[in-house]
Amino acid sequence: MASTAAGKQRIPKVAKVKNKAPAEVQITAEQLLREAKERELELLPPPPQQKITDVEELNDYKLRKRKTFEDNIRKNRTVISNWIKYAQWEESLKEIQRARSIYERALDVDYRNVTLWLKYAEMEMKNRQVNHARNIWDRAITTLPRVNQFWYKYTYMEEMLGNVAGSRQVFERWMEWQPEEQAWHSYINFELRYKEVDRARTIYERYILFTLLVIVHPDVKNWIKYARFEEKHCYFAHARKVYERAVEFFGEEHMDEHLYVAFAKFEENQKEFERVRVIYKYALDRIPKQDAQNLFKNYTIFEKKFGDRRGIEDIIVSKRRFQYEEEVKANPHNYDAWFDYLRLVESDADAETVREVYERAIANVPPIQEKRYWKRYIYLWINYALYEELEAKDPERTRQVYQACIELLPHKKFTFAKIWLLYAQFEIRQKNLPLARRALGTSIGKCPKNKLFKGYIELELQLREFDRCRKLYEKFLEFAPENCTSWIKFAELETILGDIDRARAIYELAISQPRLDMPEVLWKSYIDFEIEQEEYEKTRNLYRRLLQRTQHVKVWISFAQFELSAGKEESLSKCRQIYEEANKAMRNCEEKEERVMLLESWKTFEEEFGTDSTKERIEKLMPEKIKKRRKLQAEDGSDAGWEEYYDYIFPEDTANQPNLKLLAMAKLWKKQQQESEAAEMDPDKDIDESQS
Repeated sequence: MASTAAGKQRIPKVAKVKNKAPAEVQITAEQLLREAKERELELLPPPPQQKITDVEELNDYKLRKRKTFEDNIRKNRTVISNWIKYAQWEESLKEIQRARSIYERALDVDYRNVTLWLKYAEMEMKNRQVNHARNIWDRAITTLPRVNQFWYKYTYMEEMLGNVAGSRQVFERWMEWQPEEQAWHSYINFELRYKEVDRARTIYERYILFTLLVIVHPDVKNWIKYARFEEKHCYFAHARKVYERAVEFFGEEHMDEHLYVAFAKFEENQKEFERVRVIYKYALDRIPKQDAQNLFKNYTIFEKKFGDRRGIEDIIVSKRRFQYEEEVKANPHNYDAWFDYLRLVESDADAETVREVYERAIANVPPIQEKRYWKRYIYLWINYALYEELEAKDPERTRQVYQACIELLPHKKFTFAKIWLLYAQFEIRQKNLPLARRALGTSIGKCPKNKLFKGYIELELQLREFDRCRKLYEKFLEFAPENCTSWIKFAELETILGDIDRARAIYELAISQPRLDMPEVLWKSYIDFEIEQEEYEKTRNLYRRLLQRTQHVKVWISFAQFELSAGKEESLSKCRQIYEEANKAMRNCEEKEERVMLLESWKTFEEEFGTDSTKERIEKLMPEKIKKRRKLQAEDGSDAGWEEYYDYIFPEDTANQPNLKLLAMAKLWKKQQQESEAAEMDPDKDIDESQS
C-alpha cells in the first residue's frame, strides 16, 4: 500500500489544455532573436561625452591618446592596423608632420605592406601635398614594382592633375616591367581618352610583340581586341590584317574558335559573305569537334541568315562517328570507311583509343592472297606506324608495327617495297643503320624488286658508301639485266667517281645484252657520255653500230646534228653526206612519214647553211602530198566503207614517174573543167569579149 502511494505521488500533474487550436498571431524564432538584439542595444549606455574647455585639457588628451597608441605599438610592432589608426588620428588633428613620421616608422617595420603605402599616399593627396604624394608613389613603385595598384593610383593622380605627359611617362615606366594584360589596356584607354589613336596602335603593336616573345601561350582575346580597336576607328584593312596575322601566328597547332568567330563576324559586318564561309569551313576542318561548339553554332546562325537550306543541313550533321561504326560493322573490309574513322579518332581521341581502332582495322586481313586486294589494306599498317612514330612518339611500338606487318605479308607471292623502305628509313631516323641495312638486305633476299634495289642504292649513295653501291648495282643487274635505267645509273656513278674506262665498259656490257626494255635511251646515254668526253671518233663508231641495228629516222637526224655540232671545218660536208646516206637508206622504207621527216630536217639544214644549188636540189627531192582512198574491212571480213588518207610521192623514185605524169595531166584536166564551167555560168562576159 505504501509503495502504491509513493508511485502515485511521483506522477506530476499536467494542466489540461482546453483549446488546442493555433493562436491567431504566430511568433517565429527570427522575431524573438531580433527583439532580443534590439533590447540589448537599448540597454547599452551611451559613451560619455568629453568636453575640452582649454588648451591644457587638449594637450592632456593628446598625451593620453598618444601614450595609448605607443603602448599598443610597443606591444606588437607587426600589427600594421595600429600604426594606421595612430597616423589617421594624428591626421584628424591636422598633425601632418607627426602622421608622416608614424607612416615612415611603420614602413621601416614592414615596407612590403601595400595598405600602408596606399594610406600614406592618400593622406598626402587629401591634404593636397602633391609633391609629397609623387615622392611616395615613386618610392612605392620602385620598392614594389609588381603591385599594379600603385601604378594605377599614380597614373590616375597625374591624370586628375592634368599632367598628361607625366601620366604617360609613368605608364612607360610601367610597361618596361612587362605587366599583365589589363595594364596595357589601361595605357591604351588612356591614349584613346585624349584621341591619340596612332599612339594607341603603337601600344597594341608593342603588346602583341610582347606576347609573342615573352608569354608562352598568348591569349587570343588580345588579338581580337586589337582588331576591334582598328574596326571601331574605321581602319577595316588594318583590322583584317590583324586577324590574318593572328591566324598565321597561332597556326593549326593552337587554333582557337573564338578567333575565327570574331574574324567571321568582322567579315560579316563588311558584307564579305564568301570570306565568312571560307573562314568557318577552314576552322571546322581543323579544330576538334568538342572544341568548336561555339564555332559550329555561329556558323549555323550565319547559314540560316545568308546560306541555303542544303548548307544548313550539312552543318547540322554531327553523327559521323556513329555512322563510321555502322559502316565498319556492316562491312569490316571497307578500308575507306576505316581510314575516315581513324582520321576522325586521331583528331579528337587519346592514344589508347586510337590504338584500339587501329588494331581492329588491321585485324581485317584480306581473305584472298592477291596483291590488288591488299593495296588499300597495307596503308592501314603504314598509317599505324606513322601515328606511333609521329603522334605517339613511341619508336619501340613503331618498330613492332613494321615487323608485324612484314611477317604478315606473303613474300613468296607478292610484297610491298614501300613497307621495307619505310621501315629502313624509320631505323635510319632512329640512328640505327645496321638494322636498316639488315632490313633492306632481307627484302632483297626474300623478294627482290627494282624499287627495293633503287631504295637501297639511294641510301648507300647518301651515306657515300660507293663500294656498297657497286656491289648493289651488280646484284641489281644480275636480277634485271634488261633494265636500261640501272645500267645508265651505274655508268653515271662511275663517271661521277672519275672512272671513265669502267663507265665505258658498263655501257658496252649494257648494249650487248640480248633483251633491253628501253634500248634507245641506253644508246642515247652512251652517245651523250662519249660526247661529254669529247671522244668524237668513238661517237661516230657508236652511231654506225646503232645504224647497223636500226635505220630509224631519228638516229640519222641525231647523227647529222652531231656532225654539225662537232665544230670542225668539214662538219657541213659530213652532215650533208649523212643526210645523203640516210635518204638512200630510207628509199625502201615503208613508213613514208619518216622519210618526210628526214627531208624536212635536211631542208632546214640547207636553208641555214646551204648554197643556192643545194637548196634547189633539196626542193626537188621534197615529195608531193596527195589524198587517196582505200577500202576498209571489219573484223568479220565484211566491208566497212572507205577511208581517206594522205600519201607522199617522191620525185626521185623512178618507179613513181608515170604516176607523177598522170597526176599532172589530171590536174590540168581539172583546171580546164573549172574554166569551162565558169564560162557557162557567165555568158554575157563571153559576148562582151567577142564584141571587144
